[in-house]
Amino acid sequence: MTVIRKSLGGPGLIRSFSGRKALVTGGVGFIGSNLARELVRLGAEVTLVDSMIPEYGGNLRNLAGIEKRVQVHFTDVRDGHSLPHLVRGQDFLFNLAGQTSHMDSMTDPQTDLEINARAQLSILEACRLHNPGIRIVFASTRQIYGRPDYLPVDEKHPLRPVDVNGINKLAGESYHLLYHRVHGIRSTVLRLTNTIGPRMRIKDARQTFVGLWIKQALQDDAFEVWGGGQLRDFTYVDDAVEAFLLAAAKDAAAGEIFNVGGTKPVTLEELAAEVAMACGGGQYVVKSFPGDRKRIDIGDFYADDRLIRKKLGWRPRTKLREALEKTFAYYRKEIAHYV
Repeated sequence: MTVIRKSLGGPGLIRSFSGRKALVTGGVGFIGSNLARELVRLGAEVTLVDSMIPEYGGNLRNLAGIEKRVQVHFTDVRDGHSLPHLVRGQDFLFNLAGQTSHMDSMTDPQTDLEINARAQLSILEACRLHNPGIRIVFASTRQIYGRPDYLPVDEKHPLRPVDVNGINKLAGESYHLLYHRVHGIRSTVLRLTNTIGPRMRIKDARQTFVGLWIKQALQDDAFEVWGGGQLRDFTYVDDAVEAFLLAAAKDAAAGEIFNVGGTKPVTLEELAAEVAMACGGGQYVVKSFPGDRKRIDIGDFYADDRLIRKKLGWRPRTKLREALEKTFAYYRKEIAHYV
C-alpha cells in the first residue's frame, strides 16, 4: 500500500507545478525518485531519465506506487543524441544526474569528468538550442568547499575541492550559472549537505556512509566509524525535496547559489549512537581513518543556510532522530530490494 502524505509547501507549490511538465535527470535514484513522487502529488507531468548504471543509485523499487504516473527513459546523460528530445517542451529540469562517489572519482577520474562536467555542458547546450525557456535546478554538493576555513560554511566561503568529484561538480555548477548569465537559461544551484532518508543507496558507501551503516545495523553487523570526532549536519530527503521545489517555483532563486543545510551538527560518533538507538540496539566500533580516505576527508563541516531561509522561506523541518526512525521504518520493510 502506498501512503500518500500531504504535499510539501502548500497551495503555492501546487499552483506552480500542477499541469506543468517536469524532467528529472537521475530520476530513479535517491533524491530524484523522492522528488518525482512529490511532483506527482503536486499534479505535474513527470519524466524521469536514468542510466541505471549498477554502481550508482538507480533502483526501480524507488518508483513503487508511481510507476504508472511517470514516464521513464533509460538513457545516459552522456548520450547527447537523446537530450534534445528529452528537454523539448519541459517547463522544469531538475538536474540530479551525477556520479557521487568521492573514492570512485579518484580511481576513475575520466568517468567522473564525463558525467559531472562534460555531460552537464551537453544538457545545457540542448536546453539553449531546443528549450531556452526551461527552468533548471542543479544539484551540487558541499564537497566543493573543501576543508572549511570557518564554520558554519556560507556561500561566500572559498572553493577548494579536495577530490576529482568536487572539481567536476564545481565545473558543472559553473556551467549552469554561466548559461544563466550569458544565455538567459534560468538556473539555480543547490549545494547539498549529507542527505539521508528512504530510497538512498545502502548496499555500499558510494552514495553516503549512513546508508551502509543502516544496512549493517539492520543485519546485526557492527558498523565502522572512522575517526568519530568530525562534525556533520544531515538533511532529511523530504526537506531537500522541498528546497528543489521552492528553488524551481520562486523567481528570486534564478541565478542564485544556496546551501541546503540540515539538523544541528553532531559528531560522527554521536551520529553512530543515534543510528544504533533508532535501530533498536545496533553496534558500532570506532576505528582510525583509512589513509586513502583521510587524504580527501574535509574534517568538520556544517552549512550556513541563512540565505535560502531568507530568500525562499525554506528551512529543515525534520530532526535527526525522526529522520533516522523514518529511514529505518522504510528499510525494515524494503531492505530486500536494496541489498
